[in-house]
Amino acid sequence: MTALSEYQRLESTGIWREAPEAQRREVIVAFGDATLVISDPRSARALAHWSLPALTRLNPGTEPALYAPSPDADEELEIEDPAMIGAVEKVREALVARRPHPGRLRLWVVAGLSTATVALALFWLPGALIAHTASVAQPAQRSEVGGMVLAELATLTGAPCESAPARRVLDALSARLVPESRIVLVPTALHGVLALPGQMLVLGMPLVQRQDGPEAAAGHLLAAADAAALNDPLLLALRWAGLRAAFRLLATGALPATALAGYGQGLLTEPAAAPDKAEMAARLLDAGVDPSAYLKSLDDGEPFAIAAPPPQALMSDDDWVTLQGACMR
Repeated sequence: MTALSEYQRLESTGIWREAPEAQRREVIVAFGDATLVISDPRSARALAHWSLPALTRLNPGTEPALYAPSPDADEELEIEDPAMIGAVEKVREALVARRPHPGRLRLWVVAGLSTATVALALFWLPGALIAHTASVAQPAQRSEVGGMVLAELATLTGAPCESAPARRVLDALSARLVPESRIVLVPTALHGVLALPGQMLVLGMPLVQRQDGPEAAAGHLLAAADAAALNDPLLLALRWAGLRAAFRLLATGALPATALAGYGQGLLTEPAAAPDKAEMAARLLDAGVDPSAYLKSLDDGEPFAIAAPPPQALMSDDDWVTLQGACMR
């Protein structure tokens, strides 16, 4: 112990009292092996050994210095010698610095746990609550949110084209390709298909009008349905709406009226994920649809060889013409 060895030969006089009622007596104070030794000045007999790590200063900053072997001890030692006082204080400081600090460790543990809790609340909990809300939403709630998203889209694409002849053709197309979904046709701005909550597939008229038949639209419808199976459209919408809106849906069953403001613009501008051509070609062939038109509509410049298409028509020419004219006023 460097601080102690430096003062091994240092000693001074002091005034020692063994108990509160005992008489004060002059003693010799010296450093021992991790102790403060109090001795009789005439006989040199040790009267007490005080543990240096337990040594307590009773009057910090005041001289003569008063010490006790522990905070609740009855013994008391008074030292006037500045050199001895300085030595005792230096050794005490060195010992305190080396002593374990369970309170400090506890403080760090509590601080770490608090930080982890705050991080959990800020970063994990919102996402977990939104995901939970999407997972427990009822079909009616999904359809309601889908209607809200469609209303947002309609401010940019125009209102859905819902004439009776067009509705008949769309329902027949849905029954053939995506039986669990409802296809909605919008007049402008959307050049492909978007999947909305409530198993709704929104088909853009630009895609219909620039094709000679329904095969390309069929591919985009299947691709959007597959994407929705992997990434829940309701979860995506709730992430946009935010934690408060998701909690409102969980607690009351409805979103705030303005929760999805601007979401339609985001859907129209976000690039669609690149489909797996081989997988989509196989899906279309299994559905009895020639994949050539769909693959060509992707227009990514990459050639793709396909098997000979089966001779099955998705709809009649008259139905296709009906669909192409569905949004004309």
